[in-house]
Amino acid sequence: MDVNLNGKVALVTGAGPNIGSGLALMLGKYGAKVACNDIRPEAAQAAVTRLERNGIEAIAIPGDVSDEAQVKAYVQKVVDRWGHIDILINGAAIDGGASVLDFDYDRWTRQIMVNLSGNFLNTKWVGRHMVDNKIKGSIVCLASTAGWQGRANSIGYCSSKGGIIQFVRAAAMDLAPHGIRINTFTPTATQPDNVQMIAARSRAAARGGGWYDLPDGPERANAAGQPGQKYHTGGTADFATMVPLGELPTPTDYGHVVAWLCSDYARLITGSDFNVDGGALAKYWPYVPPAEKAGPLPLIKMDVTEM
Repeated sequence: MDVNLNGKVALVTGAGPNIGSGLALMLGKYGAKVACNDIRPEAAQAAVTRLERNGIEAIAIPGDVSDEAQVKAYVQKVVDRWGHIDILINGAAIDGGASVLDFDYDRWTRQIMVNLSGNFLNTKWVGRHMVDNKIKGSIVCLASTAGWQGRANSIGYCSSKGGIIQFVRAAAMDLAPHGIRINTFTPTATQPDNVQMIAARSRAAARGGGWYDLPDGPERANAAGQPGQKYHTGGTADFATMVPLGELPTPTDYGHVVAWLCSDYARLITGSDFNVDGGALAKYWPYVPPAEKAGPLPLIKMDVTEM
């Protein structure tokens, strides 16, 4: 089976250095032209630079996914450049958060606006373009294992990601008569494979910082457990130990599945969810996998960049 996206145009929101950049790269590797969105222009451009280094045609379309005027503007920019949009990946999100007892209302509102309303606005305007131009396209919204399970100190993140799951089911019914498919993809804790991001994180760690992606700025604020949270919930998370297959997924692992989901081979799949998590969601909750694991097959890499 030769999966290819030749001749297709993809718009990826939240094309920051980890999952978003990885999905954009993989869609391009399978043949699509890719428009990379991020609220930070430098992050969108970094994704474009990575794609171009891999021989992929790409453009940067920075903008706020929760601002309808900005969404309409960057969607039109893609159409003006390439004439059509066949694939939309709704990946922009704010991670982190706090306990329901601590979370500030303004931060709750912003997280819901970006994580959930951003999916709505981009699906609305790209979907209208597809309908008006009789494009039987594919839309993929990124959920999270935190959308299916409760994660402490993440009330806004869990709520928004859970909302995406039901949003997609409802939108699938609205879009199906037009031949447009929409599905969720569920990532989990992710092992980076963007060499620039890995190098930047190493530099940040050497300086005593953390969660850095680009040399000039933080990827995200890991707000869970910040000082001053009176009602912070205790507990720990051991992702690597609890994955039955013994290895955390990379954006490349996600990208192989998402590319197939956006291809013509998946023509009758809509309103569904796909996850690549090494068996994490399937695991019975008290089960702790054995320490010794054979591990999965080697990763099929697509990025030509070497460390």
